[in-house]
Amino acid sequence: MLYSTMNTQREGVILLHGLARTRRSMRSLALFLGQRGYTVVNAGYRSCREPIETLAQSTIPPAIAQLRRQGVATIHCVTHSMGGILLRFFLSVERVPELGRVVMLSPPNQGSELVDCLCRFAWFRRVFGPAGCQLTTGTEGLPARLGPADFPLGVITGNRPAIGLGQFFPGPNDGKVSVARAQLAGMADFLEVGCGHSLIMRHRRVQEQVAHFLGNGRFER
Repeated sequence: MLYSTMNTQREGVILLHGLARTRRSMRSLALFLGQRGYTVVNAGYRSCREPIETLAQSTIPPAIAQLRRQGVATIHCVTHSMGGILLRFFLSVERVPELGRVVMLSPPNQGSELVDCLCRFAWFRRVFGPAGCQLTTGTEGLPARLGPADFPLGVITGNRPAIGLGQFFPGPNDGKVSVARAQLAGMADFLEVGCGHSLIMRHRRVQEQVAHFLGNGRFER
């Protein structure tokens, strides 16, 4: 789905939602960025049906092609949760000459301790599919095999877990991803906010920080 106002910047943004979500979860952020002059493609994909590698290759190229047809010169990306791992995989195997800046919201860049606990259960594998169990923290998990960021990256993550979910983590976390494991070597900036995992993309302060990083390559302090 495409969101835009008059794009004086000739800059576009691809939005990638997380596991077991839809593009509706990113709609507020899409509207926010569209009102600021970006041409926005809010990409949707069936996150619980295929491995991350397949999801990335079937989702990201059409979004890039859509922005190219709009005459966009710079393509930024903003992801939530597993969407960040889709993007990291894609950029590890494909080159995007127009790539600008990337913001990841609550990404399991070093996997998730919650997935470590749950992926051994058949119900988890049945509900969340092959992609869900690729988000473990060990060397068998996909995040550990993707390497550091070699693109301009800002990471925002929360530290306010839902009741009961914090017990799976040894330190600060948002209920799905720990603050420590959201970070990625090579990132340009990092910001910790008082949000939970599921709704971080809807917080106005987070949306403003996303726009600031896309424009400046740093978060506002």
